[in-house]
Amino acid sequence: MKKNKLVKRLLLIFVALVAVACVVVPLPYYIEEPGDTINLKELITVNDQKDDQKGSFSLTSVGIRRATVFTMAKAKFEPFYEIISAEDLTGGASDEEYLQIQQFYMETSQNFAIEQAMKLANKPYEMKYKGVYVLGVEKNSNFAGKISIGDTITKADGKEFTSSDEFMKYVKSQKVGQEMKVTYIHDGKTKEATEKLIKLPTDKKPGIGISLTDHTEIESQEKVKINAGSIGGPSAGLMFTLEVYQQLVDKDLRHGQKIAGTGTMDSEGNVGRIGGIDKKVASASASGAKIFFAPNDEITKEMKKAQPGIKSNYEEAKAAVKKLDTDMKIVPVKTAQDAIDYLAQMK
Repeated sequence: MKKNKLVKRLLLIFVALVAVACVVVPLPYYIEEPGDTINLKELITVNDQKDDQKGSFSLTSVGIRRATVFTMAKAKFEPFYEIISAEDLTGGASDEEYLQIQQFYMETSQNFAIEQAMKLANKPYEMKYKGVYVLGVEKNSNFAGKISIGDTITKADGKEFTSSDEFMKYVKSQKVGQEMKVTYIHDGKTKEATEKLIKLPTDKKPGIGISLTDHTEIESQEKVKINAGSIGGPSAGLMFTLEVYQQLVDKDLRHGQKIAGTGTMDSEGNVGRIGGIDKKVASASASGAKIFFAPNDEITKEMKKAQPGIKSNYEEAKAAVKKLDTDMKIVPVKTAQDAIDYLAQMK
């Protein structure tokens, strides 16, 4: 009898441990789900003034969390929930590197949004080049372990540059195996590293072995502050643009409406495709938004070939609204000007 009781007790402990593991132990997967819809009045000020017009412009987000057995099972039955592998989400980057890249994309989206708002409002500004932002470091790079994702390279051999293109031309004009001194900023501190250049597999030219982009910052007499906190990624660009523009021109663009949306913003004012738009539509609808701006992106033949059945963000957003059975209106936009034109005709 004592032996049977011991077996039962051990079995109960085992079952309890399995149940805890299903709920707590993380797996190499993530769950994407509807995130927050955030009123941009809370995040943005222009010349130390808040937006006091009626209605709201709101960014929408996708919630991402590590998956467990329990949450993966739940995601199979929840609408607008999706299971995604760690590799697909981060591209092989560590969690820290992924967050750094997402923060850079957020910073860039803010710069482009402010730039477009300045252009649309006819306000003077200057885009200042800060250096080369490091998006990735090749494993065979001699600078690996010194230069990291998220660092900003400011000089090569003591020379400064005005763009990443100019920087790359200089590096490629050197010789494979030649030593190069690179000055960079890491965690706010200026550092230097001297290593040999490698032969790049793409064009057989000498290189440091990094993927890069311009690190820029906008300067203007207009004091625009965007406090996005821990929100990352580039997808709030359009909505940042509209909120900053409304404050710069000090006009009621919304006419009291609660307006949400998504889409990247580039230096030409184009609204770009984003991921997880169905989840953002669900979030916006739950928040009470009545209008949702969605990128009306072009689907090329190459994209259709690579991913049969692919739809534009606008088509995905319309499908999500139909699934939700909501009266929220989806408005397709290709540029920031398209969104402003739509707002003008709402009167």
